[in-house]
Amino acid sequence: MRVFYHTAEAAGKIKNAVVTTGSFDGVHVGHKMIIDRLNEIAGEIDGESVLVTFYPHPRKVLYPDLQGLKMISSQKEKIELLRKSGLQNLVILPFSVEFSRTSSRDFVVNMLISHLQARVIVVGHNHHFGYARKGDYSYLHRLSQDIGFRVEEIPLQMIENETVSSTKIRKAIAEGNIQRANAYLDHQYIIIGETFSPSASRGLSGEQIVGMKITAGEKLIPPAGIYASNLVTGNKWMKSMTLISLSENGEPLIESQLLYDDFRDFGTEAGLYFYKRVYDGSTGANGKFAEDIIHSSRELVEELIY
Repeated sequence: MRVFYHTAEAAGKIKNAVVTTGSFDGVHVGHKMIIDRLNEIAGEIDGESVLVTFYPHPRKVLYPDLQGLKMISSQKEKIELLRKSGLQNLVILPFSVEFSRTSSRDFVVNMLISHLQARVIVVGHNHHFGYARKGDYSYLHRLSQDIGFRVEEIPLQMIENETVSSTKIRKAIAEGNIQRANAYLDHQYIIIGETFSPSASRGLSGEQIVGMKITAGEKLIPPAGIYASNLVTGNKWMKSMTLISLSENGEPLIESQLLYDDFRDFGTEAGLYFYKRVYDGSTGANGKFAEDIIHSSRELVEELIY
């Protein structure tokens, strides 16, 4: 997957572009359905799939009072998930208040058509874009008659008779309902961070403990509890039990105990993939988990297949 940081940077480099736009936070099952359709159309016209997305997230720019809004995926995680999805080209547009005033027509004509020479534009159900969200499928359909591109709308994706949305996924993660979030995402919830050796654990013991430092301040961290997880470095998946607790200043502390592997490569980047929360109670004295809770949780984690 090629990554560009403006449509102008990608100009002339993409063949028969099949384009969609959106935030794609979390790269959930609905997003993957759109990407699959992009690739399908691209194969039919000897073209390439393209996602035009934005950074920072538009809601964080347009509604500064929502600074507490957390993202399902950091920028790095989003790029990695899109790479795994099979997307061929990613264009990241810098989003600002000034950019938000771009009209729907200017966005399509000047960026998608002029820069990317889009042959086909695909949008999800009820997708809006441009100033005051005036652009939608109906608008694109009318504009396509004048300019000469093809437009297609993808229906809402359903999981167990529920529509999938990033808002629902954020809610599930915030409640610790990781399995529900994973069903919406169609992959395990991931946190990418820098590993370190904790000087003092929140209840774990032994030498196989890996701390995780999160540098992306906008990242949504699951609530305090004990989770079945996998620590992943390179192509190696290591079964782990992850503890999330809060420091005295309210910052999340994340540490994982590897069940069957050793880890010595501290200071490197790793991915933590969450499977299920096995203990959802609060921590005990001094913010630490009690020894009996750690023991029983580990037994539960060892019984799970994930």
